[in-house]
Amino acid sequence: MSSRHGDSTRSVKAVSSPAIPGQPVTPPAVLASTYYLSADETSGLDAYGRNSNATWRQVESAVAALEGATSAVVFSSGMAAISAALRGLTGPGSALVVPSDGYYQVRRFVAEHLAPAGVAVIEASSSQIYDAAAGADVVLAETPTNPALDVVDVQRLATICHSRGARLIVDNTAATPFGQCPLSLGADLVVASATKGLSGQSDLLAGYVATNQPELAAAVERQRLLAGAILGGFEAWLLLRSLGSAGLRFERQCLNAQAVAMRLARHPAVRTVRYPGLVEDPAHPVAVAQMRRFGALVSFELADAAAVQAFVEGSELLIASTSFGGIHTSVDRRARWGDPVAAGFARLSLGIEDTDDLVADIERGLTAAR
Repeated sequence: MSSRHGDSTRSVKAVSSPAIPGQPVTPPAVLASTYYLSADETSGLDAYGRNSNATWRQVESAVAALEGATSAVVFSSGMAAISAALRGLTGPGSALVVPSDGYYQVRRFVAEHLAPAGVAVIEASSSQIYDAAAGADVVLAETPTNPALDVVDVQRLATICHSRGARLIVDNTAATPFGQCPLSLGADLVVASATKGLSGQSDLLAGYVATNQPELAAAVERQRLLAGAILGGFEAWLLLRSLGSAGLRFERQCLNAQAVAMRLARHPAVRTVRYPGLVEDPAHPVAVAQMRRFGALVSFELADAAAVQAFVEGSELLIASTSFGGIHTSVDRRARWGDPVAAGFARLSLGIEDTDDLVADIERGLTAAR
């Protein structure tokens, strides 16, 4: 897809059907578990729903176009995608680096399933990951990190990994392909939860892996086939429907995040704010170099858990929920999930509300939290 197009144009073009007269502009959902078989066993036609699905292929084509990849593989969730990528690239005796300051379920997965299988697991923060990569076969980086919003220098990390033949996987969930394209910075694989910003409706679970290396795509697809972590045909269609507006939604979410982060940084009730788009944020220099937009997440700290609760209750627009990337602005107090953060640390996921309305509502919530 032409790089001269903007994000909303890219989104619309990615989900459009070929211009064939008499055919629907938007691809229909294919809901089938079994198909009529061809006498030619090498035909490559669909045969069974766990192996392939026409709607998957539409979604995979769209995701690959947005990520700047030659291929993508969709899964039933972001964790299904990440776990398939890690299983496909590691084995007994290999060394794997995972983020110590990233999504906590990833650490649980590798500790409970890969380490007992003989994979040496190394946990490293976003600042330590460059040194840790020097002794690894596979490195998983999350950038921006969840929930602290530190930014990893993907190009620097890719150079370190490739200098010793290691593979680099980048979790692009928070940034989305509208914020950054890790493959263009040297990553071997991109993994993401499409449940978040790409879906944006808070009504489905999905994930994907994208790459420009056919052998890696084949290894990941094999994991999906054997584990059966497939995306249902209807869910694939829902995701395809959502992708058409993803660029437009993300643009508004990032605009809202920047405005809210600036307001939070000036408010006396707020102890700290993290957002890569703030000039004073420690992650800003790296973010400016590799990101086109800074994302929909803002993290900040209030006095304590009670202050976060008062903040939510004092608002008219904010909802208390976990996950992120939806059209509604949500607040998640991360200590409740076991993240190593202060009791008053909260992660905002900015929605698509009008910016002025949202900033005024945040102000009301902060007044209640004081």
